[in-house]
Amino acid sequence: MHETKQKPQYLSFSEPFQKNLLEKMKSISALIILLILSSCQITETIQINPDGTGTIEVVQLRNENSYMQLAGDQYAHEDVFKDTTYVFEDYIKRYNETFVKYTPIEQQLFQKYSNVKVHTKNSSFEKEFRTVMSFNFNKVSEIPDLYKTEDYANDIKHNYALTAENHYYKVEYHFDGTVFKRSVSVTNQEELQKTKNQFATADPKYTSLKLTQSYTLKYHFPKKIKSVSNEKAIISSDKKALTLEFKLSDCLQNPEMTNLEVVLE
Repeated sequence: MHETKQKPQYLSFSEPFQKNLLEKMKSISALIILLILSSCQITETIQINPDGTGTIEVVQLRNENSYMQLAGDQYAHEDVFKDTTYVFEDYIKRYNETFVKYTPIEQQLFQKYSNVKVHTKNSSFEKEFRTVMSFNFNKVSEIPDLYKTEDYANDIKHNYALTAENHYYKVEYHFDGTVFKRSVSVTNQEELQKTKNQFATADPKYTSLKLTQSYTLKYHFPKKIKSVSNEKAIISSDKKALTLEFKLSDCLQNPEMTNLEVVLE
């Protein structure tokens, strides 16, 4: 039987954001951590080719102005530098003794992430904290939930149980050549409610801050767009691409609001 260690639960953001917060700001409340996590810019870009292949890239960028407002004096004392790139399969090979202890179903889940590439740059000197996750797919349904990539990498490295599955939502993608779907479903109502409660009880001095917290979807299709389920989507002049922006804190409290269906001509 695979005995695994348990780790604390966090929101579905990449490990560099979490680790930096925990190391540099241990004294702050869970609410402030939540606010800082939501004070970044996330851009999800998908490019679908005529043959159904394509790429997806998720960029998580810490907004320095927002972070500075929340971090206060801690901001000036940051001393961090990290610039690394890896492919998820590297972790499977490097920590194979741990990997083989997982169940066949768990191993299959990890294998779905094999070709995900992760580049992280954290530089307190340059004031740049960025994580880029990318994946080349043969068909849209192969796209994994990239927001869990680094959680899974840490599971293998540290022999953790699949705690990322305890996050409160998951993202899936489908495309049949005409209809594209981005499907988000809540998987843990209790954790979702905890997040809502934290926002609801936030101190006004934090909620009144002008924080940059954008979540943007940028999708490019091989054919012209006929209709989009979200009326706020901005369609390009050639009608083959769209941009849709949300407020990140809203998405954390209602992840299903990012569901999307696009019908092509």
